Amino acid sequence: MKHIYQKGNDPTKPTLLLLHGTGGTEHDLLPLTDIIDPNASILSVRGNVLENGMPRFFRRLAEGVFDEEDLVYRTNELHDFLNDAAIKYEFDRNNIIAIGYSNGANIAASLLFHFQDALKGAMLHHPMVPRRGITLPDLSGKHLFIGAGTNDPICSPQESEELASLFKDAGASVEMHWEDRGHQLTITEVEAAASWYKQL
Repeated sequence: MKHIYQKGNDPTKPTLLLLHGTGGTEHDLLPLTDIIDPNASILSVRGNVLENGMPRFFRRLAEGVFDEEDLVYRTNELHDFLNDAAIKYEFDRNNIIAIGYSNGANIAASLLFHFQDALKGAMLHHPMVPRRGITLPDLSGKHLFIGAGTNDPICSPQESEELASLFKDAGASVEMHWEDRGHQLTITEVEAAASWYKQL
């Protein structure tokens, strides 16, 4: 997978896994790390799927309708990539915190839905429920931040709350942050994620 790795100044810090939204690249979310943790290592990944020339992490059949078969395949692919990257770059595989926006937040949520130890935690900006009708692994000890918009036309408030409930039912600690906005990622939402991260 196309990616950028930047070794941080403090090896005890988590590696921040950056996962862009539809049409983004591995460069999109790099500025967020200056706000969240400038000393952490960074692994920023580009999605392997193209939709009308726009990079994504998995296919969809329509707006808000995921190709579940491809989602599972791509989730496994990203999980394997993280295992390999941890060996290649010599970072702690058990100390990865994802920062995902939109499609990137969805693939991060899917990692948590399918693998108990894929991530230590995640900042999920405007995520949707990746799959329904499956049993989540035990996510006790996982810390999750969900940023959502009260007027988000792509991800309804009910969807955000449903995802938070699923994670809580699986044992995760979840903090919800609401913006009176749509699907865009605002600086106040990033600052709220940074405050949450500093309390971990």
